[in-house]
Amino acid sequence: MGITSGLVLYAVIWFMTFFVVLPCRVTTQGDIGEVVPGTHAGAPEHHHLRKKAWITTGLAALIWVLVASIILFGNLDIKSFSLREYFQG
Repeated sequence: MGITSGLVLYAVIWFMTFFVVLPCRVTTQGDIGEVVPGTHAGAPEHHHLRKKAWITTGLAALIWVLVASIILFGNLDIKSFSLREYFQG
């Protein structure tokens, strides 16, 4: 795996992790009871975006290390995911 493919892999993992972390701990205007006219009650009041970005960066780094080590060292191959041998009697 080259530098560019490593960075692309990290970016993909970062955004996937960010979209998972994004809805966590969101306080909506409907939860507080102060809906601004013209907005939806589900609009976020406190989104904690900076904290979520840092959490995402840490989690994505851990996931990237795991995935990159599997890719680089070849711990897993396609044959280890074969279920055919388990179903043959």
